[in-house]
Amino acid sequence: MTIIIDTRNDAIDKANGATTNAFFEPSPLDASKLVVNLAKELKPIPPPESLVFGETKTDHMLIVHYDPAKNGWSAPEIKPYGPLSIDPASSCLQYCPNVFEGMKAYIGPQGEARLFRPQMNMERLVRSAARVALPNFDETALLALIKCLVTVDKRWIPTKPGYSLYIRPTIIGTRTNLGVRFSDSATLYVIMSPSGPYFKNGLHPISLLAISDAVRAWPGGTGSHKLGLNYAPAFLPQIDAIKKGYDQILWLLETESEDTKKKDYRITEVGAMNVFLVTKRDDGDLDLTTPPLDGTILPGVTRLSTLNLADAHTRGEICFPNVPPTLKIHTHEKRITISHLRSLWSEGKVLEFFGVGTAAILAPVQKIGWEGEDMVFPEGQEKGGLGMIGKAILETITSIQTGQLKFKDWSVICSA
Repeated sequence: MTIIIDTRNDAIDKANGATTNAFFEPSPLDASKLVVNLAKELKPIPPPESLVFGETKTDHMLIVHYDPAKNGWSAPEIKPYGPLSIDPASSCLQYCPNVFEGMKAYIGPQGEARLFRPQMNMERLVRSAARVALPNFDETALLALIKCLVTVDKRWIPTKPGYSLYIRPTIIGTRTNLGVRFSDSATLYVIMSPSGPYFKNGLHPISLLAISDAVRAWPGGTGSHKLGLNYAPAFLPQIDAIKKGYDQILWLLETESEDTKKKDYRITEVGAMNVFLVTKRDDGDLDLTTPPLDGTILPGVTRLSTLNLADAHTRGEICFPNVPPTLKIHTHEKRITISHLRSLWSEGKVLEFFGVGTAAILAPVQKIGWEGEDMVFPEGQEKGGLGMIGKAILETITSIQTGQLKFKDWSVICSA
């Protein structure tokens, strides 16, 4: 075997009284070594209407451990769902090297389990793990293991329209030492939860409070990665927004106006969703704009899918439902400042404003509060708060996810 010297934290190790050690090349994550231990008794499946997002868990989970002293990744195991045993000094509890993904499984036309663009989730999970110096893994092997887990618990995938099986791959650092350094050991696990529509009482527009005194992400930070540490600081501002009568936060980040060179605030995300703005053009076409991936924005799967589908409609590769095929939708990835949004709103050019993400797919926005004034977007809003473009994107993505509409290789049949 090849001997590798780990020097990532040599100086920190010495400061903590440790010495640099040589170790054997670690074993990779290997799906062929999967061990399956099925539950002896299966849980009853609750009625779909009673499901609360993330509350009900399936019968089984996937788990695998990385231990440098035991030559890398262990044999993966599918086992009955249950609690983890973890040392109180584990890095994940002390310094937050915790990363996760959010993805869903759907039932297709022939009763087959399907995943939506899962390779994108795997690639993002690898990037997130690397950002907090967690052990590397083979994303292809993990996807194969997730397919096996979904197949084992396929009976948990709801068949009712608008319902799905939410999948949460997670990696946590498990180094049992309080020294401030990266975690060279980890636990990777996947749990699943059947879920209903994001809006339990039916799709409806949400209201946003735009804030700049607290930020979700900043240049050079971790906003472009799916880390647990990105979410907890948002809880308190969210509570404050609800007290003021708003549903969610519109996160702003201080910038300089391109026109006046004065202080302005650029829009980043809606809660934990990517932002989209639909505006009128003088030539009769539409602009669909979302902030660029500048390091403060999470590269969402639904975000990219929205851009891809709008471009496909404009090129004539697909036709959005109830959207004229001749209507061109020009996509842009560029900064949107709150002052520019207010100018467009005052001119009556804003048709739709919505957030997109795995959980909700698409959430229409009806009102944004900023500096004591509410911007209300009534134009183009149909029942449920959806405008023409938002409704078309939601229907198209849903049809692809469930295999009703074939588009490229986005819907992946999930077989063990």
